[in-house]
Amino acid sequence: MVAMDEDKAPESKAETKKQGQPSAAEEGASPYPKMALAQEIHKLTVKAPGVDDAFQAKVFEKVATELENPSLYKLLQAQLGVGGAGLSAVDQTAMEEKHAKHLEELEAKVEDAKENAGDMEVMDARVNVARFAAQSLTQEQTLEAYQKLLDLPKISSGKKIDAMMESSRVASFYGDNKKSAEFIDRAQKLATEGGGGDWDRRNRLKVYRGLSRLLERDIKGAAALLIDCIATFSCNEICTYSEFIVYAIVSNLLSLSRPEMKAKLLDGPEVLSVATEIPEVLKLIRSLYDCDYKGYLHAMVEVEPVLQSDRYLQPHLAFWMRELHILAYKQFLDSYQSVTLQAMADAFGVSTEFIDHHASRFIAAGRLSAKIDKYGGVVVTNRPDLKNAQYREMIQKGDVLLNRIQKLARVVDL
Repeated sequence: MVAMDEDKAPESKAETKKQGQPSAAEEGASPYPKMALAQEIHKLTVKAPGVDDAFQAKVFEKVATELENPSLYKLLQAQLGVGGAGLSAVDQTAMEEKHAKHLEELEAKVEDAKENAGDMEVMDARVNVARFAAQSLTQEQTLEAYQKLLDLPKISSGKKIDAMMESSRVASFYGDNKKSAEFIDRAQKLATEGGGGDWDRRNRLKVYRGLSRLLERDIKGAAALLIDCIATFSCNEICTYSEFIVYAIVSNLLSLSRPEMKAKLLDGPEVLSVATEIPEVLKLIRSLYDCDYKGYLHAMVEVEPVLQSDRYLQPHLAFWMRELHILAYKQFLDSYQSVTLQAMADAFGVSTEFIDHHASRFIAAGRLSAKIDKYGGVVVTNRPDLKNAQYREMIQKGDVLLNRIQKLARVVDL
């Protein structure tokens, strides 16, 4: 089975066009679990636009023939409530027996390396066990195999970081985002404190951390990490370059000023290199920059399926759509002290009732500094000066601090 996979490797590399900076560490990264397959499974799970029976059959076929992973096949059947195609119960049992035998052979090679070879050979044998598990066994078996690799007495810090990143991908593939984040945090601590991270590993780890922050909805943290990696991206094992650019654009769209937006995103050569692959996302940012609010709302409609189809963005789809609305309203209102509801509705290409309904909700939530004079049909901006804003922020933080001190005092008294 291993020989068969090695024979397939050159063909798959030729078929996959990689973008971003070349990376020796990336070339050595395990191709399994395949995160592109994780995206396809996500689309099936959320019933994303464009998903049909043929797409589902294709996913099951990959799991059955390319990965030969009966546990994942059964997991998908349970999640989707379908029978699947191409792998009967008898086939699954035969495949499990075949994998058990192959696993015994790989473990025997580990023992042989311990007795007759050196530490490097033992480590290589353990890596083979872990990567076979990542392809064809369960999440639990795979993480256990990687833990045995990490427990080796003479494994370098750099190899530990690689193993932790691969473990993070395994957990992420199966939707265990908490465990995935824990592996990333461990790798980051080792890279920072243990001195085991060379430039390439630190750069790749930054992408892993950025994607983890996206799932945690730490948008500010994710944005800072992702935009730093646009020119140095070398993590095709976790996502494609065009997917990465979407993550960088969407997260930074909420915080960048207009000049920064143009310099770093609209005119960035790396972004332009994938422009034809992400037209909806670039239309969104271009229309916002050009103050084409009608076009912006149309672009939001086109972008929504893109967000829904992505496993990193879909969990917070409602958040993204709300923040994109607020972003446009803020930019529009910043140009006026007051503006009629009709003028605002015309600019966005919607009805005054739509603007009144949405804007009033954002105003009530404190997200827009404005008020609506419904009788006069006017939106009046109410932007506080910097000193008053700082004063209010200090009062709010002071209240939070006092509450925490009071809670701590009660705990101490007990």
